[in-house]
Amino acid sequence: MTEVTRLIEAAQKGNPQAAADLLPLVYEELRKLAAARMAGESPDHTLNGTALVHEAYLRLVGDHHFVDRNHFFRVAAEAMRRILIDHARQKHRPVHGGDRERIPLSTAEEVVAAPLAELLALNEVLDDFAARDPLKAELVKLRYFCGFSEEEAATALGISRATASRYWTFARAWLINALDEKMK
Repeated sequence: MTEVTRLIEAAQKGNPQAAADLLPLVYEELRKLAAARMAGESPDHTLNGTALVHEAYLRLVGDHHFVDRNHFFRVAAEAMRRILIDHARQKHRPVHGGDRERIPLSTAEEVVAAPLAELLALNEVLDDFAARDPLKAELVKLRYFCGFSEEEAATALGISRATASRYWTFARAWLINALDEKMK
């Protein structure tokens, strides 16, 4: 049993010190995952990696029950995904400027950023995919939203790297096709 798993179990049994001791052990790994995920966001994103980690950790230490370290990081991936999707939805709402982008007055260059509509579309097709194939959808979340390598995702899901590779190939093809259909 790893130290993280031991602290998770102790925290779930009501030990407040265990929850406090858990953060330093997982913080650096969560920060790396968040930084990898935020690297794919537009440069003017108002949420940074540190804020994403803190928000995810607050959601994780609430009422979740974790089996082990891998389960903790799978739930962390989902929490980060939900935070980014909620953030995109909020920014996309008309009261917040809708699909308008802020650009500095000092520049006349066109700003190129990942459209929020594409992130929201990806979230919708990923939800559809999860209803059809939860394990492959979990692999996508770990790879895309947490920046896990194929090997790290395979370990977190308890599958072989070869299986993860096949699942990743299938999932990417399915999602690309679904996104193409949705964006038409």
